[in-house]
Amino acid sequence: MHITSLPSPFGAGDIGPLAHAFADWLSAAGFSVWQMLPVGPVGFAESPYSSPSSFAIEPTFLALEPLVLQGLLSKADLKPSVAASRRKSINCDFKANRAFRMSRAAKAAIAFHAARLDRSSEYRAFVRKSSWLSGWLDFVAGEGIAQRRLHAFIQFELARQWKALRSHCAAVGVRLVGDVPIFVTAESADVRANRHLFRLRQDGSPAVLTGVPPDDFSADGQLWGHPHYAWPEHRKEKFAWWISRIACAIERFDLVRIDHFIGLHNAYEVPFGARTARNGVWRKAPGRELLAAMAKVFGPLPLIAEDLGALTPAVEALRDDFGLAGMRIVQNAFWSGRAGDMPHNHPRRSVAYSCTHDNETTMQWWKSRNAMQRARFISYSGAADTTVHEAMARIVMASPAALAVLPMQDLLGLGKSARLNLPGTATGNWKWCMERGAASKALAQTMRSLIEATGRL
Repeated sequence: MHITSLPSPFGAGDIGPLAHAFADWLSAAGFSVWQMLPVGPVGFAESPYSSPSSFAIEPTFLALEPLVLQGLLSKADLKPSVAASRRKSINCDFKANRAFRMSRAAKAAIAFHAARLDRSSEYRAFVRKSSWLSGWLDFVAGEGIAQRRLHAFIQFELARQWKALRSHCAAVGVRLVGDVPIFVTAESADVRANRHLFRLRQDGSPAVLTGVPPDDFSADGQLWGHPHYAWPEHRKEKFAWWISRIACAIERFDLVRIDHFIGLHNAYEVPFGARTARNGVWRKAPGRELLAAMAKVFGPLPLIAEDLGALTPAVEALRDDFGLAGMRIVQNAFWSGRAGDMPHNHPRRSVAYSCTHDNETTMQWWKSRNAMQRARFISYSGAADTTVHEAMARIVMASPAALAVLPMQDLLGLGKSARLNLPGTATGNWKWCMERGAASKALAQTMRSLIEATGRL
């Protein structure tokens, strides 16, 4: 359940009272883990996987209610516009949300600095500790003093609110799972401040582009367009940038999913200027050296390896040698028909999912299955058309995998309109927002019974 998908009168969710309430619901339902998408500033088309910063938090996650309690805003500032209050779409309205929140954040920042709260020991400690902050301010605000003050204030308050959210989650027995995209965009604070760590042309554009070759999601492959890493430079610096990135994630989360883990062993390179990812080559990456450097700093690595796709024995060895859990998508088992993919054969050191943000929801998936695949699922689960999502939840929870994760859309039995992302498409994604009240007491009781029955409580 991503932050933006939490119901909000402003257009998208935040990390304030709504997130605290959702954590309470998870606890009541028997869940002990809440997994999110990347929480960095969103990139093109609201994508959390194309962030302009590996360290900052998305500014619109800033909850306004705590700013009222601090006296930086008034209660009247929280009243949504007439247009927003009449909004009928269940999808996020990112434009309206950003306009509303940023205008209030600007007002609160003025009050914050006017009260000289930027001289407090807490604020100074945050600035001193956040070595990435200056680069982020250069990127997002330039030399404008007012904008730099605004965005410094936003990141300070977001850090405070995140700490409060994580503390609340811990108090109710819920651990947070984050997500770190393996690559960063060319137009980012990371690249601007560390050009030598990326393979760039003279004009700053990527020398080669990231992506994956043609697969089940796209006949042309996926062209992500990020620059590849200049790994020799990272090696010279003992992978300091990567270690700082993971340290930041571990500070916010109990577990961290490494997106496209395969790229730490070998990564797909597409020529600059290509329109598709059809013509690329695989190049080795020093993942073993990188993970070893991390292990020296952090000890046992609290990482989940997103090892989906072109999995090879070498990638499996890299994952297993560092004790990382891989991922198993239950939908895929009934598509492939391979015995090793069946849920009862999941390894203990893995995380079982009905699907991820990149897949169809389970109800959408069911409608697109052929007769053989449906028959296989029904024989395995005993499900009928109307209970497919419930049967899928039972299968995932009964998996031997150490962790079992269900998207909120599958708990609610939602279809195509609730799909979060369609890989290979640049627009129209990330928009699903849960309706207020959908996370009901009845659903919590149902899920708690299932979690108890499968021995996961």
